Amino acid sequence: MAASRRVGGMALLRKTSPRRDQVRRNIGTERSLWCSRLMDADVIISLLIWLAFVALCIGVLSFGLAQQGRYRALAASSLIVVFAAVGGGLYAYHYQNRLLRNHAKALALVVLFPALLAVTKLGSLSSGNALWGLGWGVGTAVLTAIILVIAYDQRFAIGMSALYCVLASLAVGPKPDQAFQLQGMRLFLTMIAGAAVCCFTLKEIRTRMKLLEVSALAAAVVFLTAMAVPYLNFLGEPPKGLTVFQASGYYACAAFLAGLLMQSLLPLIEKLFRIATSMTLLDYSDANQALLKKLAMEAPGTFSHSLLIGSIAEAAAEAVGCNGLLCRVGAYYHDIGKINKPKYFTENEMGSTSKHKELSPAMSQLIIVGHVKDGLEMAKEFGLPIVLHQFIETHHGTTLVEPFYHEARRKYEESGPGGASKRLIESPPSESEFRYAGPRPRSREAAIIMLADAVESATRSLSDVTLAKVEAVVHNIAMKRLEDGQFDECDLTLRELSQIEASMSKSLAAHYHGRIAYPTAPDGSSRLPKPSVAKMVET
Repeated sequence: MAASRRVGGMALLRKTSPRRDQVRRNIGTERSLWCSRLMDADVIISLLIWLAFVALCIGVLSFGLAQQGRYRALAASSLIVVFAAVGGGLYAYHYQNRLLRNHAKALALVVLFPALLAVTKLGSLSSGNALWGLGWGVGTAVLTAIILVIAYDQRFAIGMSALYCVLASLAVGPKPDQAFQLQGMRLFLTMIAGAAVCCFTLKEIRTRMKLLEVSALAAAVVFLTAMAVPYLNFLGEPPKGLTVFQASGYYACAAFLAGLLMQSLLPLIEKLFRIATSMTLLDYSDANQALLKKLAMEAPGTFSHSLLIGSIAEAAAEAVGCNGLLCRVGAYYHDIGKINKPKYFTENEMGSTSKHKELSPAMSQLIIVGHVKDGLEMAKEFGLPIVLHQFIETHHGTTLVEPFYHEARRKYEESGPGGASKRLIESPPSESEFRYAGPRPRSREAAIIMLADAVESATRSLSDVTLAKVEAVVHNIAMKRLEDGQFDECDLTLRELSQIEASMSKSLAAHYHGRIAYPTAPDGSSRLPKPSVAKMVET
């Protein structure tokens, strides 16, 4: 009896509820997923890049301290660098998660910070106790803010600029005749003031005067801040007004010169971070560009189609807060691959017989799909900015080439056992064989171009264009792309998709508006009698 009781008690102890077992399994699954994420190659590479960033920053800040034997200051600076780098890494993870995958851009950031810190450190050491010595830190802080806004966005730029200002304050180091903390705080406030102005006022560069305007405003704010912060020294004697005025002028000049320097460094920054500023995009929107001229000459129908898509996509992008200029320029170049075989595309037939009537559906599909690969090769050959390549390779995503797929299905069914001829095709055509290779759009701008390309072609085929018909066509195509999963890899919401539909419907209806028919002659011909001309009478 005692043995049976013990066995029953052990069974009761081992008995658990199904819900608890499910929770345990879920916890185990989450742990395994977390471990697999840690072992991901992108995460490992990102950690190595972070370690390189910490090592480079410590190496720059330790220059001069080790020679002087100030190992405690070196250890304290290294600790602060590690803490600041951890904060910067978490900030980048939350607000620029793509840096985990875009290692080239992360490496550019790793090179930028230590390089500018080295300039600040060397400038401070070479200037000694001169009034303009701290101007190196102010100038590099403004330069860092401008570069980060151009390469990333305003929110990321303000956070990383604050991180740089902390490191630059350490790079300048203490002066023999001033308190370290107060000097560091004055410099930090002056630098962060100029950097914040640049981050909030510089959103895009469309004109060459924009950088000058931003740097002039930053110089003014730096001057006022530098005039005010010295008087925070409540414990010591108040500084001389003339000395403060001169030092503030040096700092303001450094901020303004940073903007001037950025004018010449802009092409290098674009190549280093693989970006294109609005000013560069405006240059590529010029119809005199070699590739656009070639497109207009070889495929005039495609050129006209691209211009229309550009205006439609720009309006739709601005309706949802996207980069309208990028969409317009991307639309101009998205179909450049059609230059190689223009006559195989409907818009370039010009009333001639379609060349696809002489080809099998599979061969026609290869030619149509091939224009994406041809476009990418031409973009690399002509040196198009990398940011425009996405529109070439994703404007069809992985969609189905429906006309030739349905044609292949029809031929297969006609050659069946019930048909007049023996079946020549062993298996029915697969959808995967008639789809574009992709990839699907990864940005909202690329998704807008995909949708604009499809709806413009569909609207052009309507015999009677009305706003209601256009809205129906646009909505049906948008839902078709959504159900096909073409928008799964971009951050496009349903509300934004609805706003894009409304904008495109309005633009297309305005473009294909109705016109009054020209009058005809009474006999039914389109030729009208020429107006009479008054005769000249000699006097």
